[in-house]
Amino acid sequence: MFVHGIDFSGAADAGRRIWISSGVIHDGRLRIMETRPASELPGGSVVRDTALRALRSFIRSASGAIGLDFPFGLPRVVTAKPTWTEFILDFSSRYPTAAAFRAECRQLSARELRRTTDAEAHAPWAAWNWRLYRQTYFGIGEVIAPLVRERRVRVLPMQEADHATPLLLEICPASTLRRLGIAGLRYKGGADADQRRARKAIVSRLGEATRMAIDPIARRRAIGDPGGDALDSLVAAVAVHRAIAGGRIQPTDAIYQIEGFIYV
Repeated sequence: MFVHGIDFSGAADAGRRIWISSGVIHDGRLRIMETRPASELPGGSVVRDTALRALRSFIRSASGAIGLDFPFGLPRVVTAKPTWTEFILDFSSRYPTAAAFRAECRQLSARELRRTTDAEAHAPWAAWNWRLYRQTYFGIGEVIAPLVRERRVRVLPMQEADHATPLLLEICPASTLRRLGIAGLRYKGGADADQRRARKAIVSRLGEATRMAIDPIARRRAIGDPGGDALDSLVAAVAVHRAIAGGRIQPTDAIYQIEGFIYV
């Protein structure tokens, strides 16, 4: 089975910040064969709109399971729709811009509300936190909603798995690293020797904890990217593999059917 982990961004230069790690599960073991930014996808670019268009095309043509690191939903009290699908398909009409999305959510609650899965997975931020709201907005509005409308994906656990169609899973690299006991290393935002050593240590510990194998070029890119985005895409792929190997891709609690579920 093919597995892809995507570290997402809603920034204006998203094409250099979105990274994709791709691999295959063989005999229960994950092997990562490629790690690349969205700007290197066919039709890709550094510019956000072009990068997201290329990312949608990549997902449409992919097989297997794909993990993305942005919220697939909002707290139930915010959705104002009876089903997740209705909420997703109405999202861009309800929120015409990322700023409008954050402003309306903040009007509903002075406090940043978290979903049930955010609390359970120890996700660092709520969906409309200032650090995350652009990822949430462009992830739902420009990636998930068009693909759901076209019926080109199955989004778990809100939709039933169909292994003939790409499966989308919400992941959170920070939560997965925490679950694996690898949290606490400062690995993002710089090219200094200490941060590079931290990225190298995380890659090694991921291999030890999960028996993951990684091809040399993918390994170099995961360690060499100073922003940590390439490494986060690797962690995303690991989270997807863990979900599949653990046989827990379809949790049935009703709250997850509305709010979404983070696979760690």
